[in-house]
Amino acid sequence: QVQVVESGGGLVQPGGSLRLSCAASGSIFSIRTMGWYRQAPGKQRELVATITSGNSTNYADSVKGRFTISRDNAKKTVYLQMNSLKPEDTAVYYCDAQIKSGLGSMVRDYWGQGTQVTVSS
Repeated sequence: QVQVVESGGGLVQPGGSLRLSCAASGSIFSIRTMGWYRQAPGKQRELVATITSGNSTNYADSVKGRFTISRDNAKKTVYLQMNSLKPEDTAVYYCDAQIKSGLGSMVRDYWGQGTQVTVSS
């Protein structure tokens, strides 16, 4: 079965940096768009950044110029480099991968378990 796992979260001070990783594994035929979402306490999950199979990227206005999304297709991994972090960035960050699995012909979203990012002094 397909599994998506995030890593790299933690506690950082304002202005600091973190790099999140998300690796997909299992019976995978192809991976299309991959993305990062986040959810802060009391708020709805929101899009942070996405990257297509053609390396076209999209960012939320709140993170433009600070975050960079990238992918390594050989490793089936998507990354989120987060610089100049602010307390407002504190949230659980979730990875999403649109995957065509070896078990079927459909493309569907697979979500990771989430990784906590806390920005605080």
